[in-house]
Amino acid sequence: MCDESDFPTSESENQATADDKDDSSEGGLSRRKFLAGAAAAGAAGVLGVPSIAAAAGPRLPLQVSEVSGGSLTLVNGRIHTMDGSGTVARSVAIDNGRFTSVDNGARGGGGGSVINLRGRTVVPGIIDNHNHIVLMGNRPGFHTPLENANSIAEVQETLAARASDVPAGEWITTIGGFHINQFDEQRFPNLDELDEALPDHPVYISQSFAGPSTTNTLGKTFFEARGVTVGADGSIAGGFGDSPTGRATFALRQELLTPETRRRGAIDAMAYGAGLGVTTHLDQGAFQSVGNSSDGAASEDNYTMHIPFLELYRSGDLGTRLRINFLHRDTDASIPTLTERIKNQFPFFGGDMVKTGGIGEFIAQDVSSDPASPFVAAARLIAESGWRAEVHSLSGTDFQTEIQAWEFVNANHADITDLRWVIAHVPFITEDYVDRLKTLGGGLSLTGWRYLAGSGPAAGPPFRMIVDNGINVGMSSDGMQIAPMNPWLHMYYATTGINSSGDLINDGQQITREEVLRLYTADNAWFIGEDDLGSIEVGKHADLVVLSDDYFAVSDEELKDLHSVLTVVGGRVVHDAGAL
Repeated sequence: MCDESDFPTSESENQATADDKDDSSEGGLSRRKFLAGAAAAGAAGVLGVPSIAAAAGPRLPLQVSEVSGGSLTLVNGRIHTMDGSGTVARSVAIDNGRFTSVDNGARGGGGGSVINLRGRTVVPGIIDNHNHIVLMGNRPGFHTPLENANSIAEVQETLAARASDVPAGEWITTIGGFHINQFDEQRFPNLDELDEALPDHPVYISQSFAGPSTTNTLGKTFFEARGVTVGADGSIAGGFGDSPTGRATFALRQELLTPETRRRGAIDAMAYGAGLGVTTHLDQGAFQSVGNSSDGAASEDNYTMHIPFLELYRSGDLGTRLRINFLHRDTDASIPTLTERIKNQFPFFGGDMVKTGGIGEFIAQDVSSDPASPFVAAARLIAESGWRAEVHSLSGTDFQTEIQAWEFVNANHADITDLRWVIAHVPFITEDYVDRLKTLGGGLSLTGWRYLAGSGPAAGPPFRMIVDNGINVGMSSDGMQIAPMNPWLHMYYATTGINSSGDLINDGQQITREEVLRLYTADNAWFIGEDDLGSIEVGKHADLVVLSDDYFAVSDEELKDLHSVLTVVGGRVVHDAGAL
């Protein structure tokens, strides 16, 4: 447990803290510095992985000594272990990629590095049990997340900071993961504002799956030469299928995506996650691309899109852990693509860094409980093959149909109660159906996707009801299409019920900070089927995050700005925001 005598107490240390706080009102790091650092994914970082917050400096520098050998020890911290007993340790030792001691006198063996945390807060590495990190890594251009910007001015700052390390003439893009609701102005930046921020780079910003979108003068020239209608203000109309946004996105994909740019994008994506403290991603696939303008932001080739990530794994540059679900949308009951997948793939196959997962977040094209439907055929094959299945629920009825179909398969074909089948998002699920899923041994992956564009008064998910129910439950981002990837934004929404516009939309369903952090760490081990991840305990993989501020003490608004100053995966530093 914590002993306050080990935290910084000297007059000089306290004065240093006060002085640095004077320069920054948000946890020792100004929002301007955070936005600039968060955009600078091209900056050199640890192990060649780009630093997401290279500009960030903690209030007191972490002190490193004895930099030799293979072990790592962190001392003098508030280390929230999430071990189930509420243990908050002062020190932790790591050897050979695993925690070897978690107590007040922890020390690694054989020399190695010792980091004095000087009172900083440490949590287990964040596990995101449902996102689209592989799609993010395959974006055209220098993809730049805008999920942390709250105004047009901050959008401009973020884009300009990103461009500072990008050669002139190269595209700066943002595709998905944000909504204009989060900006004070409730609109897109216009052509003039984007020209001001990026005079030497074409820019393309597209919301959600299918726009609308916007661009600057250089981008407008490019798109109009390819038959895309662009307004005088840079606006590009959205829509699913063959829309102006669809044609714009397709043109960028055709001309900018190469094996080299995909690999760079994969590096940036994993680095961005590491900068937020995400150490394990369970990717949920993509809609299968068809090679024309009908392909949207959620489309990719499900059979090749993992290649850049696998190349990073082989070269030792992946940084954080990747778990891979396989998405299938067969339209007939013969389920041809799913059948071939299961014939030729193994579930949960791989190593500590990369491993296959299950089938999802789609298992067939249409959800139906009809025994003759492709959905039931897919569920039956997955069950009989012993695979994990995951589907999503976004409406007030689809979860009912999904659970009914699974009950039919369980009763008539194969026992699924030990397979950890999951339904994700569930903004409108009711407790009677939660109970029915619990009887099947299933679980619920919750996300704050309603944070961006949801409205109340009961926007969901019903966090409080679900956590109190006792079903297996974990937290995810579903980033970066219709939701941000930043876990601290989702934690903000889960604990406050307030959306990006500042409106209370999910009152009565708030959960505590302790609860939502557990959903993002220890409880998510169930969703990836790995009991040696998710908490800081002896014998488990040494994944942890040193935070920019105290998660349990900052205000609700400051919670949204939390990030990592040091991320460790398997005992290896994969993100360093300049704290060492």
